Amino acid sequence: MKVTIFGSGYVGLVTGACLADVGNQVLCVDIDQDKIDRLNAGEIPIFEPGLEAVVARNRESGRLKFTSDIPQGVAHGLFQFIAVGTPPDEDGSADLQHVLAVARSIGEHMEDYRIVVDKSTVPVGTADKVKAEIDRTLTERGAAIDFDVVSNPEFLKEGAAVDDFMRPDRIIVGTDNPRTTELLRLLYEPFNRQHDRLIAMDIRSAELTKYAANAMLATKISFMNELANLAERFGADIEHVRLGIGSDPRIGYHFIYPGAGYGGSCFPKDVKALAHSAQKAGFPALLLEAVEAVNERQKRVLFDKISAHYGGDLAGKTVAIWGLAFKPNTDDMREASSRVLMESLWEAGAKVRAYDPQARKETGRIYGDRPDLVLCKNAAEALEGADCLALVTEWMEFRSPDFDAVKEALAEPVIFDGRNVFDPDHMQRLGFTYYGIGRGQRVGPT
Repeated sequence: MKVTIFGSGYVGLVTGACLADVGNQVLCVDIDQDKIDRLNAGEIPIFEPGLEAVVARNRESGRLKFTSDIPQGVAHGLFQFIAVGTPPDEDGSADLQHVLAVARSIGEHMEDYRIVVDKSTVPVGTADKVKAEIDRTLTERGAAIDFDVVSNPEFLKEGAAVDDFMRPDRIIVGTDNPRTTELLRLLYEPFNRQHDRLIAMDIRSAELTKYAANAMLATKISFMNELANLAERFGADIEHVRLGIGSDPRIGYHFIYPGAGYGGSCFPKDVKALAHSAQKAGFPALLLEAVEAVNERQKRVLFDKISAHYGGDLAGKTVAIWGLAFKPNTDDMREASSRVLMESLWEAGAKVRAYDPQARKETGRIYGDRPDLVLCKNAAEALEGADCLALVTEWMEFRSPDFDAVKEALAEPVIFDGRNVFDPDHMQRLGFTYYGIGRGQRVGPT
Protein backbone atom coordinates (compact mmCIF):
# COMPACT_ATOMS: atom_id res chain seq x y z
CA MET A 1 0.00 0.00 0.00
CA LYS A 2 1.01 3.63 -0.47
CA VAL A 3 1.22 5.64 2.72
CA THR A 4 2.00 9.31 3.34
CA ILE A 5 3.17 10.45 6.78
CA PHE A 6 2.97 14.17 7.57
CA GLY A 7 5.56 14.85 10.26
CA SER A 8 8.96 13.19 10.53
CA GLY A 9 9.41 13.54 14.25
CA TYR A 10 9.29 10.78 16.82
CA VAL A 11 5.87 9.31 15.96
CA GLY A 12 5.99 9.98 12.24
CA LEU A 13 9.44 8.55 11.67
CA VAL A 14 8.82 5.37 13.67
CA THR A 15 5.43 4.85 12.00
CA GLY A 16 6.81 5.44 8.52
CA ALA A 17 9.86 3.25 8.98
CA CYS A 18 7.90 0.33 10.45
CA LEU A 19 5.16 0.47 7.79
CA ALA A 20 7.85 0.48 5.10
CA ASP A 21 9.59 -2.45 6.75
CA VAL A 22 6.64 -4.75 5.96
CA GLY A 23 6.55 -3.77 2.29
CA ASN A 24 4.51 -0.57 2.05
CA GLN A 25 5.62 2.39 -0.06
CA VAL A 26 5.98 5.21 2.46
CA LEU A 27 6.62 8.90 1.84
CA CYS A 28 7.37 11.05 4.90
CA VAL A 29 6.63 14.76 4.48
CA ASP A 30 8.00 17.51 6.69
CA ILE A 31 8.17 21.28 6.23
CA ASP A 32 11.56 21.34 7.99
CA GLN A 33 13.89 21.14 5.00
CA ASP A 34 16.96 20.71 7.18
CA LYS A 35 15.41 17.63 8.82
CA ILE A 36 14.49 16.21 5.40
CA ASP A 37 18.04 16.79 4.13
CA ARG A 38 19.47 15.02 7.17
CA LEU A 39 17.09 12.07 6.76
CA ASN A 40 17.92 11.78 3.06
CA ALA A 41 21.60 11.78 4.04
CA GLY A 42 20.99 8.86 6.41
CA GLU A 43 21.08 10.88 9.63
CA ILE A 44 18.45 10.12 12.26
CA PRO A 45 17.46 13.29 14.21
CA ILE A 46 16.37 11.38 17.33
CA PHE A 47 17.84 8.53 19.36
CA GLU A 48 15.61 5.47 19.45
CA PRO A 49 17.06 1.95 19.76
CA GLY A 50 16.78 0.01 16.51
CA LEU A 51 15.27 2.85 14.48
CA GLU A 52 18.41 3.77 12.54
CA ALA A 53 18.73 0.26 11.08
CA VAL A 54 15.04 0.11 10.07
CA VAL A 55 15.24 3.51 8.37
CA ALA A 56 18.50 2.63 6.60
CA ARG A 57 17.34 -0.64 5.06
CA ASN A 58 14.07 0.81 3.86
CA ARG A 59 15.74 3.88 2.38
CA GLU A 60 18.10 1.58 0.51
CA SER A 61 15.20 -0.54 -0.76
CA GLY A 62 13.34 2.55 -1.95
CA ARG A 63 10.30 1.83 0.21
CA LEU A 64 10.91 4.81 2.51
CA LYS A 65 11.43 8.30 1.13
CA PHE A 66 11.50 11.79 2.58
CA THR A 67 10.37 15.09 1.05
CA SER A 68 9.19 18.60 1.86
CA ASP A 69 6.92 18.60 -1.21
CA ILE A 70 3.38 18.67 0.21
CA PRO A 71 1.51 18.18 -3.09
CA GLN A 72 3.69 15.13 -3.79
CA GLY A 73 2.77 13.75 -0.38
CA VAL A 74 -0.96 14.23 -0.89
CA ALA A 75 -0.75 12.62 -4.33
CA HIS A 76 1.25 9.64 -3.07
CA GLY A 77 -0.76 7.80 -0.45
CA LEU A 78 -4.26 6.45 -0.06
CA PHE A 79 -3.52 6.76 3.66
CA GLN A 80 -2.61 10.28 4.80
CA PHE A 81 -1.23 10.01 8.33
CA ILE A 82 -1.12 13.20 10.41
CA ALA A 83 1.75 12.76 12.88
CA VAL A 84 2.72 16.35 13.66
CA GLY A 85 3.25 17.86 17.09
CA THR A 86 0.46 19.04 19.38
CA PRO A 87 2.38 21.11 21.94
CA PRO A 88 0.55 22.47 24.98
CA ASP A 89 -0.75 26.01 24.93
CA GLU A 90 -0.28 28.23 27.97
CA ASP A 91 -3.63 27.07 29.36
CA GLY A 92 -2.63 23.40 29.04
CA SER A 93 -4.79 22.69 26.00
CA ALA A 94 -3.34 20.89 22.98
CA ASP A 95 -2.29 23.24 20.18
CA LEU A 96 -3.91 21.89 17.00
CA GLN A 97 -2.56 24.45 14.54
CA HIS A 98 -0.14 22.00 12.92
CA VAL A 99 -2.78 19.26 12.68
CA LEU A 100 -5.27 21.60 11.03
CA ALA A 101 -2.58 23.01 8.73
CA VAL A 102 -1.97 19.47 7.40
CA ALA A 103 -5.73 19.02 6.99
CA ARG A 104 -5.87 22.19 4.89
CA SER A 105 -2.96 21.00 2.76
CA ILE A 106 -4.68 17.69 2.12
CA GLY A 107 -7.87 19.50 1.13
CA GLU A 108 -5.95 21.85 -1.17
CA HIS A 109 -4.18 19.11 -3.12
CA MET A 110 -6.24 15.89 -3.03
CA GLU A 111 -7.67 14.76 -6.34
CA ASP A 112 -9.31 11.47 -5.36
CA TYR A 113 -10.38 9.47 -2.30
CA ARG A 114 -8.12 9.65 0.74
CA ILE A 115 -8.17 8.19 4.25
CA VAL A 116 -6.91 10.83 6.67
CA VAL A 117 -5.51 9.19 9.80
CA ASP A 118 -5.06 11.19 13.00
CA LYS A 119 -1.94 9.61 14.51
CA SER A 120 -1.01 12.57 16.68
CA THR A 121 -2.31 12.61 20.23
CA VAL A 122 -5.27 14.97 20.00
CA PRO A 123 -8.28 15.95 22.15
CA VAL A 124 -11.67 14.36 21.70
CA GLY A 125 -13.43 16.03 18.77
CA THR A 126 -10.30 16.71 16.73
CA ALA A 127 -11.37 14.37 13.91
CA ASP A 128 -14.48 16.51 13.51
CA LYS A 129 -12.28 19.61 13.19
CA VAL A 130 -10.01 17.89 10.66
CA LYS A 131 -13.02 16.83 8.61
CA ALA A 132 -14.49 20.32 8.75
CA GLU A 133 -11.18 21.86 7.67
CA ILE A 134 -10.88 19.54 4.67
CA ASP A 135 -14.56 20.08 3.76
CA ARG A 136 -14.09 23.85 3.93
CA THR A 137 -11.00 23.73 1.73
CA LEU A 138 -12.65 21.47 -0.84
CA THR A 139 -15.67 23.81 -0.96
CA GLU A 140 -13.37 26.76 -1.60
CA ARG A 141 -11.90 24.79 -4.51
CA GLY A 142 -15.32 23.86 -5.78
CA ALA A 143 -14.27 20.20 -5.57
CA ALA A 144 -16.46 17.27 -4.52
CA ILE A 145 -14.03 14.53 -3.43
CA ASP A 146 -14.82 11.73 -1.02
CA PHE A 147 -12.60 11.18 2.04
CA ASP A 148 -12.74 9.66 5.52
CA VAL A 149 -11.11 10.75 8.76
CA VAL A 150 -9.89 8.07 11.17
CA SER A 151 -8.50 8.16 14.70
CA ASN A 152 -5.57 5.75 15.06
CA PRO A 153 -3.63 6.86 18.16
CA GLU A 154 -0.09 5.71 18.77
CA PHE A 155 1.00 3.78 21.87
CA LEU A 156 4.78 3.93 21.49
CA LYS A 157 7.11 3.99 24.49
CA GLU A 158 10.25 6.03 23.94
CA GLY A 159 13.16 3.63 24.13
CA ALA A 160 11.06 0.71 22.85
CA ALA A 161 9.06 2.32 20.04
CA VAL A 162 10.15 0.07 17.19
CA ASP A 163 9.30 -3.08 19.13
CA ASP A 164 6.01 -1.53 20.26
CA PHE A 165 5.00 -0.84 16.67
CA MET A 166 6.10 -4.22 15.34
CA ARG A 167 4.50 -6.17 18.21
CA PRO A 168 1.66 -3.99 19.46
CA ASP A 169 -0.45 -4.66 22.53
CA ARG A 170 -3.40 -3.17 20.69
CA ILE A 171 -4.23 -1.28 17.52
CA ILE A 172 -6.99 1.23 18.14
CA VAL A 173 -8.98 2.29 15.07
CA GLY A 174 -11.79 4.81 15.40
CA THR A 175 -13.96 5.15 12.30
CA ASP A 176 -17.51 5.93 11.23
CA ASN A 177 -17.26 3.88 8.03
CA PRO A 178 -16.98 0.05 7.98
CA ARG A 179 -15.08 0.19 4.67
CA THR A 180 -12.39 2.34 6.27
CA THR A 181 -12.09 -0.07 9.18
CA GLU A 182 -11.35 -2.92 6.79
CA LEU A 183 -8.77 -0.88 4.87
CA LEU A 184 -6.96 -0.08 8.13
CA ARG A 185 -7.20 -3.74 9.06
CA LEU A 186 -5.43 -4.62 5.81
CA LEU A 187 -2.72 -2.02 6.44
CA TYR A 188 -2.02 -3.37 9.92
CA GLU A 189 -2.43 -7.05 9.01
CA PRO A 190 1.37 -7.75 9.11
CA PHE A 191 1.42 -6.62 12.78
CA ASN A 192 -1.75 -8.52 13.67
CA ARG A 193 -1.10 -12.13 12.67
CA GLN A 194 -0.96 -14.27 15.81
CA HIS A 195 -4.16 -12.93 17.33
CA ASP A 196 -6.41 -10.01 16.51
CA ARG A 197 -5.10 -6.93 18.30
CA LEU A 198 -7.15 -4.46 16.28
CA ILE A 199 -9.95 -2.87 18.30
CA ALA A 200 -12.46 -0.92 16.22
CA MET A 201 -14.63 1.72 17.84
CA ASP A 202 -16.20 5.10 17.19
CA ILE A 203 -13.88 8.01 16.56
CA ARG A 204 -14.41 9.91 19.80
CA SER A 205 -13.87 6.81 21.91
CA ALA A 206 -10.57 6.18 20.09
CA GLU A 207 -9.45 9.74 20.75
CA LEU A 208 -10.29 9.42 24.44
CA THR A 209 -8.61 5.99 24.70
CA LYS A 210 -5.18 7.51 24.06
CA TYR A 211 -5.58 10.21 26.70
CA ALA A 212 -7.10 7.73 29.14
CA ALA A 213 -4.16 5.34 28.78
CA ASN A 214 -1.54 8.00 29.46
CA ALA A 215 -3.55 9.56 32.28
CA MET A 216 -3.94 6.15 33.95
CA LEU A 217 -0.20 5.46 33.81
CA ALA A 218 0.63 8.95 35.06
CA THR A 219 -1.83 8.45 37.91
CA LYS A 220 -0.08 5.24 38.99
CA ILE A 221 3.26 7.04 39.05
CA SER A 222 1.99 10.02 41.03
CA PHE A 223 0.15 7.74 43.46
CA MET A 224 3.35 5.79 44.17
CA ASN A 225 5.29 9.00 44.61
CA GLU A 226 2.67 10.22 47.06
CA LEU A 227 3.01 6.95 48.99
CA ALA A 228 6.81 7.26 48.87
CA ASN A 229 6.64 10.64 50.55
CA LEU A 230 4.38 9.16 53.21
CA ALA A 231 6.75 6.22 53.68
CA GLU A 232 9.61 8.59 54.47
CA ARG A 233 7.57 10.29 57.15
CA PHE A 234 6.39 6.98 58.60
CA GLY A 235 9.86 5.41 58.57
CA ALA A 236 8.75 2.75 56.07
CA ASP A 237 10.49 1.55 52.89
CA ILE A 238 8.41 2.18 49.75
CA GLU A 239 10.28 -0.56 47.87
CA HIS A 240 8.96 -3.13 50.32
CA VAL A 241 5.50 -1.63 49.98
CA ARG A 242 5.80 -1.77 46.17
CA LEU A 243 6.52 -5.48 46.28
CA GLY A 244 3.66 -6.04 48.68
CA ILE A 245 1.03 -4.32 46.57
CA GLY A 246 2.44 -5.31 43.18
CA SER A 247 1.98 -8.98 43.99
CA ASP A 248 -1.77 -8.36 43.84
CA PRO A 249 -2.70 -9.12 40.20
CA ARG A 250 -5.36 -6.43 40.34
CA ILE A 251 -2.55 -3.89 40.80
CA GLY A 252 0.52 -5.45 39.16
CA TYR A 253 4.09 -4.16 39.08
CA HIS A 254 3.96 -1.93 36.02
CA PHE A 255 4.35 1.81 36.62
CA ILE A 256 4.47 1.61 40.41
CA TYR A 257 8.12 2.61 40.72
CA PRO A 258 8.61 5.74 42.86
CA GLY A 259 11.09 8.32 41.67
CA ALA A 260 11.79 11.94 40.90
CA GLY A 261 8.67 12.49 38.79
CA TYR A 262 7.64 11.68 35.24
CA GLY A 263 8.50 13.73 32.16
CA GLY A 264 8.71 13.37 28.40
CA SER A 265 6.54 14.47 25.53
CA CYS A 266 3.41 12.53 26.51
CA PHE A 267 2.37 12.21 30.15
CA PRO A 268 2.72 15.87 31.25
CA LYS A 269 1.15 17.24 28.07
CA ASP A 270 -1.66 14.70 27.89
CA VAL A 271 -2.69 14.94 31.54
CA LYS A 272 -2.91 18.73 31.23
CA ALA A 273 -4.78 18.53 27.93
CA LEU A 274 -7.33 16.05 29.26
CA ALA A 275 -7.88 18.16 32.37
CA HIS A 276 -8.38 21.22 30.15
CA SER A 277 -10.84 19.35 27.94
CA ALA A 278 -12.73 18.31 31.06
CA GLN A 279 -12.95 21.93 32.20
CA LYS A 280 -14.29 22.96 28.77
CA ALA A 281 -16.92 20.23 29.10
CA GLY A 282 -17.98 21.71 32.44
CA PHE A 283 -16.46 18.94 34.54
CA PRO A 284 -13.60 19.73 36.94
CA ALA A 285 -11.26 16.71 36.71
CA LEU A 286 -9.95 16.85 40.26
CA LEU A 287 -7.98 13.63 40.08
CA LEU A 288 -6.17 14.67 36.89
CA GLU A 289 -5.29 18.02 38.41
CA ALA A 290 -3.94 16.26 41.50
CA VAL A 291 -1.85 13.87 39.38
CA GLU A 292 -0.16 16.84 37.72
CA ALA A 293 0.30 18.75 40.98
CA VAL A 294 1.89 15.74 42.70
CA ASN A 295 4.26 15.27 39.78
CA GLU A 296 5.35 18.90 39.76
CA ARG A 297 6.06 18.68 43.49
CA GLN A 298 7.93 15.40 43.05
CA LYS A 299 10.33 16.93 40.56
CA ARG A 300 11.66 19.13 43.38
CA VAL A 301 12.21 16.28 45.82
CA LEU A 302 15.86 15.68 44.91
CA PHE A 303 16.72 19.36 45.17
CA ASP A 304 14.96 19.61 48.51
CA LYS A 305 16.97 16.65 49.83
CA ILE A 306 20.25 18.11 48.60
CA SER A 307 19.44 21.53 50.02
CA ALA A 308 18.43 20.07 53.39
CA HIS A 309 21.63 18.01 53.60
CA TYR A 310 23.73 21.13 53.19
CA GLY A 311 21.63 23.23 55.57
CA GLY A 312 20.09 25.28 52.80
CA ASP A 313 23.46 26.70 51.71
CA LEU A 314 24.41 25.40 48.24
CA ALA A 315 26.47 28.39 47.12
CA GLY A 316 29.75 27.14 45.71
CA LYS A 317 28.75 23.47 45.85
CA THR A 318 29.19 21.23 42.81
CA VAL A 319 26.68 18.46 42.21
CA ALA A 320 27.42 15.54 39.89
CA ILE A 321 24.32 14.39 38.01
CA TRP A 322 24.00 11.00 36.35
CA GLY A 323 21.19 10.96 33.83
CA LEU A 324 19.55 13.89 32.04
CA ALA A 325 16.99 12.38 29.66
CA PHE A 326 13.51 11.96 31.09
CA LYS A 327 13.95 8.16 30.93
CA PRO A 328 16.61 5.68 29.76
CA ASN A 329 17.13 4.79 26.09
CA THR A 330 16.19 8.20 24.74
CA ASP A 331 17.75 11.63 24.33
CA ASP A 332 14.44 13.38 25.03
CA MET A 333 14.76 16.18 27.59
CA ARG A 334 11.19 17.44 27.40
CA GLU A 335 9.77 17.96 30.91
CA ALA A 336 12.71 15.97 32.33
CA SER A 337 13.17 15.95 36.10
CA SER A 338 16.84 16.74 35.58
CA ARG A 339 15.92 20.16 34.24
CA VAL A 340 14.05 21.09 37.41
CA LEU A 341 16.96 19.87 39.52
CA MET A 342 19.65 21.70 37.54
CA GLU A 343 17.71 24.95 37.35
CA SER A 344 17.01 24.82 41.09
CA LEU A 345 20.68 24.16 41.85
CA TRP A 346 21.79 27.07 39.68
CA GLU A 347 19.28 29.37 41.34
CA ALA A 348 20.76 28.34 44.70
CA GLY A 349 24.29 29.15 43.54
CA ALA A 350 25.51 25.59 42.89
CA LYS A 351 27.31 24.22 39.86
CA VAL A 352 26.52 21.04 37.92
CA ARG A 353 28.70 18.41 36.30
CA ALA A 354 26.39 16.12 34.33
CA TYR A 355 26.60 12.99 32.22
CA ASP A 356 24.00 11.19 30.12
CA PRO A 357 24.75 8.46 27.55
CA GLN A 358 22.54 10.12 24.90
CA ALA A 359 21.17 13.49 26.02
CA ARG A 360 24.42 15.48 26.25
CA LYS A 361 23.90 17.18 22.87
CA GLU A 362 20.26 17.99 23.57
CA THR A 363 21.15 19.42 26.99
CA GLY A 364 23.75 21.64 25.34
CA ARG A 365 21.19 22.80 22.79
CA ILE A 366 18.73 23.75 25.54
CA TYR A 367 21.11 25.51 27.94
CA GLY A 368 24.03 26.54 25.75
CA ASP A 369 27.41 27.41 27.23
CA ARG A 370 27.23 28.48 30.84
CA PRO A 371 29.89 28.55 33.56
CA ASP A 372 27.82 26.56 36.06
CA LEU A 373 27.27 23.55 33.75
CA VAL A 374 29.85 21.04 32.56
CA LEU A 375 28.55 18.29 30.26
CA CYS A 376 30.86 15.32 30.71
CA LYS A 377 31.81 12.47 28.38
CA ASN A 378 31.38 9.71 30.95
CA ALA A 379 30.11 9.03 34.45
CA ALA A 380 33.54 9.16 36.07
CA GLU A 381 34.29 12.58 34.62
CA ALA A 382 31.08 13.95 36.10
CA LEU A 383 32.33 13.03 39.59
CA GLU A 384 35.57 15.01 39.30
CA GLY A 385 35.50 17.90 41.76
CA ALA A 386 31.90 17.20 42.82
CA ASP A 387 30.66 17.43 46.38
CA CYS A 388 27.93 14.83 45.95
CA LEU A 389 26.18 12.64 43.36
CA ALA A 390 22.54 12.78 42.25
CA LEU A 391 21.21 9.93 40.11
CA VAL A 392 18.24 11.15 38.06
CA THR A 393 17.83 8.71 35.15
CA GLU A 394 18.23 4.97 35.68
CA TRP A 395 20.44 4.07 32.69
CA MET A 396 21.80 0.54 32.89
CA GLU A 397 25.40 1.70 33.11
CA PHE A 398 24.65 3.43 36.42
CA ARG A 399 23.29 0.34 38.15
CA SER A 400 26.58 -1.21 39.23
CA PRO A 401 29.32 1.43 39.34
CA ASP A 402 32.72 1.20 40.98
CA PHE A 403 31.65 2.57 44.35
CA ASP A 404 35.21 2.80 45.61
CA ALA A 405 36.01 5.13 42.71
CA VAL A 406 32.81 7.09 43.33
CA LYS A 407 33.68 7.53 46.99
CA GLU A 408 37.21 8.59 46.22
CA ALA A 409 36.12 11.16 43.62
CA LEU A 410 33.46 12.90 45.71
CA ALA A 411 34.38 15.53 48.30
CA GLU A 412 31.84 13.87 50.57
CA PRO A 413 30.46 10.32 50.09
CA VAL A 414 26.83 11.37 49.58
CA ILE A 415 24.43 9.90 47.01
CA PHE A 416 20.94 11.20 46.23
CA ASP A 417 19.21 8.38 44.39
CA GLY A 418 16.21 9.70 42.47
CA ARG A 419 15.21 6.28 41.11
CA ASN A 420 15.98 3.93 44.03
CA VAL A 421 18.60 2.10 41.97
CA PHE A 422 20.91 1.38 44.90
CA ASP A 423 20.27 -0.60 48.09
CA PRO A 424 20.40 1.56 51.22
CA ASP A 425 21.97 -1.15 53.39
CA HIS A 426 24.70 -1.76 50.82
CA MET A 427 25.38 1.98 50.58
CA GLN A 428 25.65 2.16 54.36
CA ARG A 429 28.15 -0.69 54.46
CA LEU A 430 30.23 1.03 51.78
CA GLY A 431 30.38 4.19 53.88
CA PHE A 432 27.99 6.41 51.92
CA THR A 433 25.35 8.75 53.22
CA TYR A 434 22.40 7.72 51.08
CA TYR A 435 19.10 9.42 50.29
CA GLY A 436 16.52 7.48 48.28
CA ILE A 437 12.88 8.14 47.45
CA GLY A 438 10.52 6.90 50.15
CA ARG A 439 13.08 4.67 51.85
CA GLY A 440 12.65 5.85 55.41
CA GLN A 441 15.03 8.36 56.90
CA ARG A 442 18.50 9.12 55.58
CA VAL A 443 20.92 6.22 55.78
CA GLY A 444 24.36 7.19 57.08
CA PRO A 445 27.61 5.20 56.96
CA THR A 446 28.24 2.57 59.60
